[in-house]
Amino acid sequence: MKKLIVPIILISLLFTGCSNSGAFLAGNQTIVNLNDGNYVIQATNLSGESSAGYILGVSYSNGFVANSLAIARVSGTGMLYAEAIEDLWASYEEQYGSVRGEKAALTNVRYDAEMLNLVLYTKVKVTVRADMILFE
Repeated sequence: MKKLIVPIILISLLFTGCSNSGAFLAGNQTIVNLNDGNYVIQATNLSGESSAGYILGVSYSNGFVANSLAIARVSGTGMLYAEAIEDLWASYEEQYGSVRGEKAALTNVRYDAEMLNLVLYTKVKVTVRADMILFE
């Protein structure tokens, strides 16, 4: 019976814990005619970021997607892409005011992921960068 305790604990730790995987991959297609000069580039290189930290885990990136697999999250909410986009909009509104009621679009959207993997701790940070165009 004592020999079974350690494997049972290890198996239960394997099946409990948390994982994080997500991306903001949109398949939207909009045709916009930019020949008429009906737009202005309002802002370039806007950025927003979000991060989360985990214990006893690992973080890795697979193309557009940042993943974490760990026992427990100790910082952040795990909604990295949503929070990064919200942070980008907050950054824009802080510099330029509200975009509500405007005809606006984010262009040149780029995603970066940064991982820190230590033996007992892992941290993943997602950064979203984009340019803002306002249409007249």
